[in-house]
Amino acid sequence: MAPKYKEPIQYPWIWIVIIVICLIGVPWYLPQGTIYPIIIGLPYWAFISLIASIALGLFLNYVVKNCWDMEALKDDKDEGGSDI
Repeated sequence: MAPKYKEPIQYPWIWIVIIVICLIGVPWYLPQGTIYPIIIGLPYWAFISLIASIALGLFLNYVVKNCWDMEALKDDKDEGGSDI
């Protein structure tokens, strides 16, 4: 029997959060041709995209650190297990 690894693909909520962040980051839902208000020198749609990009990066960092057991893969490979 193959060992069970802790991998992000086993958690459906991760994929849902990634899709939601990506949808929020694309400003297709905003009115066409609007640039006001200006936030920190950027149009608000650019600011929304920037915040969504930062949120996606932080979320993926969390996923890699907490939902992916890379040590188990390394230990299995050292013991002569399957090459994944």
